[in-house]
Amino acid sequence: MSESLASIRRIEAPVSLRESVSRALMASIVSGDLAPGTLVSVPSLTARFAVSATPVREAMLDLEKRGFVTAVRNKGFRVTEVSPEMLGHIAEVRQLLEPPAMETLAGRFPQGALPPLREQADAIVTGARSGDLVTYLEADRAFHLRLTTLAGNPLLVDVVADLRSRARLLGLSQMVATDRLEQSAAEHHELLDLLSAGDAAGARDLMHRHIGHTTGWWAGRPEED
Repeated sequence: MSESLASIRRIEAPVSLRESVSRALMASIVSGDLAPGTLVSVPSLTARFAVSATPVREAMLDLEKRGFVTAVRNKGFRVTEVSPEMLGHIAEVRQLLEPPAMETLAGRFPQGALPPLREQADAIVTGARSGDLVTYLEADRAFHLRLTTLAGNPLLVDVVADLRSRARLLGLSQMVATDRLEQSAAEHHELLDLLSAGDAAGARDLMHRHIGHTTGWWAGRPEED
């Protein structure tokens, strides 16, 4: 347990500690740094994040409601596993929603939104190059939810956020040692190029390929060229 917990970064910003702890733990679970079956306790997480027990306990209860962990009486919480079948279902629903949304967005992409999105894409690339998966996943989530928000449907944003949080990308840790994580990171800048240029078909196709990594590279499986 201590080796797995060592990969979780200390919380820096005191803004909404409950949410900060929840996001850091979620990223570690999604990336596989906290592997399925790992047992974690509130005291150990309190020490790791250097915060009081209350936000940690609240964060763990949030994660339990969302299916990331299950409570173990008198011991703490155990990280749950998502079956390959469920991962496939999640990816399938995302494919139905996100590529068409990017196709639509390309037709009315606000150029003023490009600079902050470029900064987020840069953060994704930096996380990939440094092997900092928590940074990578946090920046990736923020990037895609901002793009989805620009599509103009708040319900779509909520659904996409929920679907992304349900995924497990257990192959990410292995990708750090290859160039695949950087290739995937670079696709964010490529997507912005397509959106900025108004290339609807290109944006749709790239988003389709990008989501495909969740059941390919990011799940530790090979992909066809």
